[in-house]
Amino acid sequence: MDTPALTAYMEAHVDQMLARLKELVEHESPSTDKLHLDRLAEHLARRWESLGAVVSIIDNPVRGNHLCISLPSVVSGPSVAPILLLGHFDTVWPIGTLARRPFTVEATRAMGPGVCDMKGGLVIAEFALQAISNLALPLSRPITLMVNSDEEIGSTTSRGLIEAEAALAKAVLVLEPATPSGALKTARKGVGGYTVTVTGRASHAGVAPEEGVSAIEELAHQVLRLHQMTDLESGTTVNVGLFEGGTRPNVVAAEAQARVDVRVWTRQEAERVDAAIRGLQPLNAATQLSVTGGFERFPMERNAGTRQLFTVARRVGQDLGLVVQEGSSGGGSDGNFTAAMGVPTLDGLGAVGDGSHADHEFVQVASLPQRAALLAALMCEL
Repeated sequence: MDTPALTAYMEAHVDQMLARLKELVEHESPSTDKLHLDRLAEHLARRWESLGAVVSIIDNPVRGNHLCISLPSVVSGPSVAPILLLGHFDTVWPIGTLARRPFTVEATRAMGPGVCDMKGGLVIAEFALQAISNLALPLSRPITLMVNSDEEIGSTTSRGLIEAEAALAKAVLVLEPATPSGALKTARKGVGGYTVTVTGRASHAGVAPEEGVSAIEELAHQVLRLHQMTDLESGTTVNVGLFEGGTRPNVVAAEAQARVDVRVWTRQEAERVDAAIRGLQPLNAATQLSVTGGFERFPMERNAGTRQLFTVARRVGQDLGLVVQEGSSGGGSDGNFTAAMGVPTLDGLGAVGDGSHADHEFVQVASLPQRAALLAALMCEL
């Protein structure tokens, strides 16, 4: 591969990449706003079609529509297993955030809602594939790009679509941002969400307290049990982030609920903690306890396939003059789904920056051409 030509191409397109990033950021797209999501899906579809891609808009009556984009025109053989790129265009930011935090470029950083997580990754994919086409680079596999509208809220309507495409793929490359230091992600924690509900018996707290059974009291004991499941040495965390119950201060609470977040590094640990949470029993026999929920995303564990992908990425990075490092994340992504299927998955191929889901969200401008070159070279090597 002509790596100097690839590097030069990307460096010559930095301004266009920033302009494209600004365009995407200014299409606000919160996960729960179907109107704005569908408008952005249409915009992305038109853009990719102008680049010669075949685009399917997948209708979604529940949330925003999803996109499946394929580039058969650059493929040498129609029966070759494709490379699957995963991205999303929804953000955590409500409509109106842009008025408070407009897209700006200051010195080495581009800032704005969703700029890092993960509209920067969409720009990187676009210019990587554009470079492959314009430079006639030797891409030997078809490319499928799956872009969903609900990643930030669990990918509940897109998971099946992602898994169906992954089942056909040779490898999965995830366009989520890199670690703040720029490392690729070869492991992610699994993410579980549970609701623990306790039912007691209401009574007047002043007139007949002995007739009541406090659901809040029982749930308080259960919260302590839940937090004792945390094992920082193994990386397992169990956190009650929301506790609610009762109706009035002068009423013994008849019901209370706790919402629980669980993070683990391995499938085995996920199964252990799941069994422990589902096995909770009330201390007060006069109360009833129920548990709902489970693991939304099983861990993306470092396995042979992922390590091999990282080895290739590090080698092509060296050819481009880039130091490619390996990292991990306590958060989940759609790569968790594909890795759990046993499909080799490499994450963190998007922009380098920081502040995802925070007001100081930014990307390093220099990372846009670098990561686009890395992604293009990696796809050509696979």
